[in-house]
Amino acid sequence: MKETNYWNYLKVEELLALQTGLGEDESGVGNDELLFIVVHQIYELWFKLILRELTFARNALSEDMPHDHRVAPIVRSLRRAIVIFEQANQHFRVIETMTTRDFLDFRDALTPASGFQSAQMREVEILLGLEDHERISLGNRCFKDALKSADGTPSWSSRRVEARIAQGPSFKDCLYEWLSRLPIVGTVDGFIGDYVRAIRDENRSRAQMLVECGLPPDDIERLAARRRADESNVEAYLRAQDDPEADMATRAKRRAVRAALLYIESYRERPELGWPRELIEAVLDFEQAFVIWRQRHARMVERIIGRRVGTGGSSGVDYLDETALRYRVFSDLWAARSLLLRKAAVPTLDPALEDR
Repeated sequence: MKETNYWNYLKVEELLALQTGLGEDESGVGNDELLFIVVHQIYELWFKLILRELTFARNALSEDMPHDHRVAPIVRSLRRAIVIFEQANQHFRVIETMTTRDFLDFRDALTPASGFQSAQMREVEILLGLEDHERISLGNRCFKDALKSADGTPSWSSRRVEARIAQGPSFKDCLYEWLSRLPIVGTVDGFIGDYVRAIRDENRSRAQMLVECGLPPDDIERLAARRRADESNVEAYLRAQDDPEADMATRAKRRAVRAALLYIESYRERPELGWPRELIEAVLDFEQAFVIWRQRHARMVERIIGRRVGTGGSSGVDYLDETALRYRVFSDLWAARSLLLRKAAVPTLDPALEDR
């Protein structure tokens, strides 16, 4: 039997031999380049852990889970991934101990390599549910083409991404399917109708308060017109009429998902909604942590190289800032925040429908 010890179990010797950069050994690697290599290798290990946790959560959500306690391990996996992103943010500070001039000493040797070519980073996006049409264009190239070798042949990175795509539905797909199955008191359409009426009642109460406060008539009419437009948009959204190209089945699922999100938060005191709410909060926390990581990445890059073009040909900081702004996967979860009502205004559930 092979002796078990610390260095063999962790493959320490092999690990410490991987920081050679483009050379055969570390003799030509300066301290700043070694720092750059180590931190990015650490990021890849963090991404590996995040992918493992997201895959577990995706697979668990794809099962029929009628009992809320089965959501607990999914929440735990998401919480771990959140902490990993928060820890990863601290590594940018380590890179920032390197000055612009220090980085420029070896930056040209990286061309045309780019952080965009991180297959695992792209895998995280794919596994979450970022769609191809939502991606920011890289000139006239598809993001998958940017991962291929210079001659256009498949690379290790592009093969990993294709394999990830072939693995099946995204976490978002499974989450939304799970939400569409969430039991609510009454029917989905009945709940939506009650909720829309509650929003209108709440808006009328606020409008009356403005009248009583002596707001000028012109302002009252302007706000009333805006309120009517908002109410129309809210109803269209909840009834899944905001996408005229969607088929009936897609609209039905979207109605169920959007109703479930409002239902979970509006009646969060109900015991059966405790873990579903924890799940939704964990998903929001995860996406927020991811966005903050993107923003922190952009500020680190701007601090080190300003607004230079990226080594891979991207617009550099402008591209990174745009991804932080636009790459949102769970838009319905965020949109629900704009529609929630105070507790006293939430529609009362009919006890006669409790067991139906």
